[in-house]
Amino acid sequence: MASTPGNQKTTHSENSQGKKSHHAEEATFYMNCRAAYLTVLKSSLENIKSKDQLSLVLQQAGRNPSQKTINKYWTSQTSSLNFDDFCAILKKEKPATKNELLEAFGKIDTDKAGYISHDELCKILTTRGDKMTWEEVTSITKQADFNCNGKLDYNKFCELYLSTREQCCKAARDRLEIDPRLRQQHFGNQTENVPEGITLPVSKPSPRVSRKPDHKLAKGDSRAPSRPSSAQSSKASSSTTVTVGASSSRNTKLIIEPDTMKEWQCAQSRGCFYLEENGEIISHKYRLHLPQRSALCVTIKPFSIPQAQGRSCHWLSVDTALFILKENETQENLQLVSFTELQNKEMFGWRGELGAGVYWLLPFTTGCRLRKGKTQITGEAKLVWRDEDGELALTKEFRAALLDIFETIDLDGNGLLSLEEYNFFELRTSGEKCDQEAWAVCKENFEMKKNELTRQGFLDLNLMEANDQDGDPWDLWVTLLSLGYNRALEMTEACPFVIDICAERCKPRIKAISLEAGGSQLSRALCRSVVNKGEAKGLDGSENIFIHTYRSGSRITSVIENKSENKVIIHVNNEQSKNCLNNRGLTVFAVEVAPKSMMVSQHVMALNEQEEWIYSCVHSLVC
Repeated sequence: MASTPGNQKTTHSENSQGKKSHHAEEATFYMNCRAAYLTVLKSSLENIKSKDQLSLVLQQAGRNPSQKTINKYWTSQTSSLNFDDFCAILKKEKPATKNELLEAFGKIDTDKAGYISHDELCKILTTRGDKMTWEEVTSITKQADFNCNGKLDYNKFCELYLSTREQCCKAARDRLEIDPRLRQQHFGNQTENVPEGITLPVSKPSPRVSRKPDHKLAKGDSRAPSRPSSAQSSKASSSTTVTVGASSSRNTKLIIEPDTMKEWQCAQSRGCFYLEENGEIISHKYRLHLPQRSALCVTIKPFSIPQAQGRSCHWLSVDTALFILKENETQENLQLVSFTELQNKEMFGWRGELGAGVYWLLPFTTGCRLRKGKTQITGEAKLVWRDEDGELALTKEFRAALLDIFETIDLDGNGLLSLEEYNFFELRTSGEKCDQEAWAVCKENFEMKKNELTRQGFLDLNLMEANDQDGDPWDLWVTLLSLGYNRALEMTEACPFVIDICAERCKPRIKAISLEAGGSQLSRALCRSVVNKGEAKGLDGSENIFIHTYRSGSRITSVIENKSENKVIIHVNNEQSKNCLNNRGLTVFAVEVAPKSMMVSQHVMALNEQEEWIYSCVHSLVC
């Protein structure tokens, strides 16, 4: 019999309500996962590294795993489990319900009296399953709330157990809500790269918006997801696939014609990206002054330190970019002009025309390749030694590292350190500045030219620091580690770079202003560049959520735009991608986007640029 219109409406309404309920459950589940995870670990990017840690995290999530359960997920081949693995385990290991607990106790209480004697309880708990000690059992039977006259009231015990479990989960959730740093981490964010959200101005609909999501998988890739994901059950989703040929990411040529530019006037400045302990990336920021309108060529690339040639230079593979912002009445109101989207090998550049005025240059790296490493250092390099007369001297390896550092902090590249350049070094390594009086003392004790410190003077200054500590290298290591070196004297957590500005009709002036994280200005510029240049897709089933995807040279960046009045949680799944790495270090994660705002979802690059790589990502609305 055909259904009536009224019945159809009722069915549609019921289905809609059912979906909403399911999505709400999904959102609560992921929130509880993150809350439990961050109760034990510092970040959702950190892995579980032992059975004990796994047991503790599961307990924080309201589970009470047996040793058999732990062994099921932590086998002899397991070295670590990540956040995604943890979520998968929680989906399989459901928390015990009150009925299940009462049923278990009922099997012992054959008389159905509602009580179990302490003697019987001790016998069972110390001889069956995961055997408890007498002391552990006694700690239970001493609780007055559910013990009386040598008996355990297991109904009260179950109520207390369930309420305590919920209190623990709630305490973990509350901790996330009051700690902004954890709120970012619990969605897998790296604090420098992804702010909580960039507020959107009122804007017109983008002409590039495509309502129809592309669910087509990459050619030749028919793999199913490695585990069930919320993407498969979410109410709205959008799929994007980009295939990039081997090494083609370096073939979007930045054309520089020496013949036409040989008369142009140029300025240069060096700088450096530094990786903080929490994964945040800081760098120098610059002001560019143009006295008149001119054609311009702006480039940035990793700095190839002359002395380091022939040695391992990890930073040369780090991606770089430069955002150009126009200074208006206030520094807080900077306007994005352009960014270095052309690429020639490791160099990124921009060519165009700028009017007279002051501009800000904000360096940027995705964090895909400049990230915390897992390489084990077998031994610590020696920094100082004593000669046959007992005098301290710098080792050859330490001298080489110091000379590399000198090249990095010599921002103008003149072979000397000015007080201003030296103070960037001091701020990074000690958090303090050297004033004019202290600089005058340096001038009396160390070699200088034109009131600037020479290379030899810089070496001698570090030798003096070693002598002050009677050869103890602790302070020297503090300096080296803060500058991105590991204990083997390899620069693995920093990336020096060089910026070149060439102008046709005037002399450009560039000056380093600060050394700090990119902040909201860089995040806003990054989001705006992707929205302006990239392809936009609306989530199928949602009128207010858009995913903007843009490929710039060797990287792909996606931005989530939330035009709705409510915050949303977006699930991101990269399981179908091949030969890729992203800045988050996670294959599957979720992000929260504030109302009327946009934020970076992820940056993705090739793991091996000599091979084809496929970016295949599904963004799904959880709630």
